Amino acid sequence: MKVLIVRLSSLGDIVHTLPIAANAHRAGHRVFWVVEAAYRDFLAADPHVEGVVVADTKGWRRRPLSPRTLSRMVALPRELQTFSPDVTIDAQGLWKSAWIARSAGAPVVGFAARDRREPTSALLCHRTVRPLPGRHVVDQNLSLAEAAGIPVVDRSPNARFLLERPSPAAESFLAGQPRPFALYHPGAGHPEKTWGEERYAALADLLRSDRGLAPVISWGPGDEERARRLAALRTDARLLPPLALPDLAHVIAAASLLVAGDTGPLHLADALGAHTLALFGPTDPSRNGPYRSPGSTVRYDAGTGPEEVARKALEVLAA
Repeated sequence: MKVLIVRLSSLGDIVHTLPIAANAHRAGHRVFWVVEAAYRDFLAADPHVEGVVVADTKGWRRRPLSPRTLSRMVALPRELQTFSPDVTIDAQGLWKSAWIARSAGAPVVGFAARDRREPTSALLCHRTVRPLPGRHVVDQNLSLAEAAGIPVVDRSPNARFLLERPSPAAESFLAGQPRPFALYHPGAGHPEKTWGEERYAALADLLRSDRGLAPVISWGPGDEERARRLAALRTDARLLPPLALPDLAHVIAAASLLVAGDTGPLHLADALGAHTLALFGPTDPSRNGPYRSPGSTVRYDAGTGPEEVARKALEVLAA
């Protein structure tokens, strides 16, 4: 069977969808994936994914009437149909993902209306699934795989395939990095998911004093200002250079600990099997927290200080 997965973004959501591909491949199926350009190299390295198709929907929205956009939107369905998928899984739940999934010409499995970000997009699915309430998003995604006839054996996201290829960019950074070190990622896709640079700086001081962890600041697109503020507060910290996701994976794997909120690098680190300390405020860690290490989470509020988080960090490091 040929399986087409449509999960366009973002990093954490793609990581949470990896087990669909892994289980489909394990069952002997061929897997293809539609994704935004930023994540093409990430999925191209996955041995469970045979082919990656880029749908630059973000670029299309910026230039909706350009000849290039219109040409690509016309060409994409034809490209997907050349794979002749037997089933398509819409793991995103938006109108754009549902349209892409439907255009491939195969039966579409997706979430039911009330479990989608854009409920009416369920109209484009041939079979809809209602995951059990209260389940982690990884398990919700795997309910789509089961509905598509894919037996589920391995549930945990695994991105260690990224470490099998050399990374000169990571090696160059790590060559000058004192060990042991901790990565601090102060940014997130939504401001309410951030813990605050001042508290990150205080935490870094505590962990350097207690465990000798040199601080390194991690960041991604949109995180630049928070990273600069943290760097100004911790002049002893190194700021990561711009790194592609496979290169970032190598740095994460070399770190003793990654501290982050509900953001893509946290979920990538968890899928690499790295030590993570997850800081969750408004979002529910039972749904979105580290899947492999759910016990590494601190649920914080306005009164949660660096000392409490440092104690949890020491527990994680000792595990």
